Amino acid sequence: MGTLFTILLVVILVVLVIYAISQYNGLVKRRNEVEESYRQIDVQLKRRYDLIPNLLEGVKKYFQQEKDVLTQITEARSQAMQPQSPGEQAQSESRLSGAIGNLFAVSENYPELRSNTVLIDFQEELSSTENKISFARQHYNDSVQVYNTKIQSFPAVIFARAMGFTEREYFEAVGPERESVTVSYD
Repeated sequence: MGTLFTILLVVILVVLVIYAISQYNGLVKRRNEVEESYRQIDVQLKRRYDLIPNLLEGVKKYFQQEKDVLTQITEARSQAMQPQSPGEQAQSESRLSGAIGNLFAVSENYPELRSNTVLIDFQEELSSTENKISFARQHYNDSVQVYNTKIQSFPAVIFARAMGFTEREYFEAVGPERESVTVSYD
């Protein structure tokens, strides 16, 4: 009877250890997915940051009296490139998007600039990059949702808190990015 009890106890302990390892590995996998999806946002943002100086250089000669618009973009780009939390990054990106929007709004006052193929190409490239950023943000937020749900669900919540797994912040649109877009066909 004592040997059977010992064998049963060892089997139960082995099952619990295997279960704990499985839970831990699942949490690590989800955490790594969140981190990788955030890196994908970073890749697209870097692409955007690299496009902006070329765009500014292309419009600089037309914008002699619009220096403040160019300065806004340069400052917003510099701030957005600093390491930040997802929430702070979203705010910086919102300011940068607003500044770029101002540039395109002001460019409407310059017919020769609107017909400039360099500017048109940069607008298309920037638009494509904005779409890629949007998809990367969505993927990141999906990964955060799965991860946060996992660490909040029983029984993983027991292991998650004990092993230092904490909730992740969503990359949420703020400011102008939440507002409706107005399209004008003048």
